[in-house]
Amino acid sequence: MPIDLSPAPTAVAAGDLKAVEEEDEEVEVEGGGCGGGAVVVAAADAEAEGHPYDFHVSGPRNLPPPNWKEIIRSSWKDPNYKRMVMACFIQAVYLLELDRQDQKGEDDGLAPKWWKPFKYKVTQTLVDERDGSIYGAVLEWDRSSALSDFILIRPSGAPRAVLALRGTLLQKPTMKRDLQDDLRFLVWESLRGSVRYVGALAALKSAVEKFGSTNVCVAGHSLGAGFALQVCKELAKQGVFVECHLFNPPSVSLAMGVRSMSEKASYLWKKVKASLPLKEEATTPLESSKEEAGDKKRLHTEKKWVPHLYVNNSDYICCHYNAPSCPSAADGASDGQQQQRKASEIASDVVAKLFVTSKGPQKFLEAHGLEQWWSDGMELQLALYDSKLINRQLKSIHTTAPVSSPAKS
Repeated sequence: MPIDLSPAPTAVAAGDLKAVEEEDEEVEVEGGGCGGGAVVVAAADAEAEGHPYDFHVSGPRNLPPPNWKEIIRSSWKDPNYKRMVMACFIQAVYLLELDRQDQKGEDDGLAPKWWKPFKYKVTQTLVDERDGSIYGAVLEWDRSSALSDFILIRPSGAPRAVLALRGTLLQKPTMKRDLQDDLRFLVWESLRGSVRYVGALAALKSAVEKFGSTNVCVAGHSLGAGFALQVCKELAKQGVFVECHLFNPPSVSLAMGVRSMSEKASYLWKKVKASLPLKEEATTPLESSKEEAGDKKRLHTEKKWVPHLYVNNSDYICCHYNAPSCPSAADGASDGQQQQRKASEIASDVVAKLFVTSKGPQKFLEAHGLEQWWSDGMELQLALYDSKLINRQLKSIHTTAPVSSPAKS
């Protein structure tokens, strides 16, 4: 209610006096006594500041303004820019689900603010039929929005379509199904039996058929990174290679723990057998190493799918990816030997591009969070080209004969 601060007249009729007294009473109740005006000002400031998940509040800073210069010098050629945009698209999927829970649409929702600055639009949402929750979305280049900023053509390096998949949301409407898939991965180290796997794979195949594999990207965070990895693996088995960005992918499972214990026991047993004087048994480790070398040589001669993984060593969910495939070879090696080994990996052994934060958050919740990946102060190091865990997960790709990949301009 507006408050009139003009001076009161000297003479007031009886009826008018009664009205003024009622107005004074209303003003006193609204103010709430001491500090009533401060509450109004604080509410106005909060509204001006925006929601904590608003793009202008928690989104990336120092974004290059979209204009016609993108045609000449595309920001998409910068790997850091692409990483930041992929993370923003995943955040948009998180917010699509939160907007759905709050019954908000494109006009009043938070999610659209996370894709519109990059000239993209959502053309499909992936909905879990079990609870109606949104777990993914397909975003396509928005040509009409780009033309409004005189961007006549799609900048070089910008994908025509992006499949973005979110992780676990601890909100009642979707928490049950999210945790079911978390447990599925924890026990089996696979998500193939999930409804969301089927939906994500169908959406990816549709995008590849429409735009070609070279014009499509997949991005996922946490549980969504697990889905992204497995649907891209499925296409890679058929010779269809899609660019994939995995943020904080899950690396912990009971199956992996059992397998790791078995591998250690097998390694120790081979060492014991090698130390025995029996010649036949002593040759077993050598034969095994030759077989592994043959597998690697066959892998290197084929065209490879190389995913991009982003991990934080303080995040115990994904830190196991930062383990070399041959730790014994690296232990005790000199700096020169390690550099020589790394150069060899660059030349022939690239299995995955694993980026590790050098100055990332240290607390687990922040280290596993998505916000760190679009932060301005983010410093990444390309840590490993040959990860033991990613080697094992990608091994199945090369057991199937590749099929020619659909490609479109």
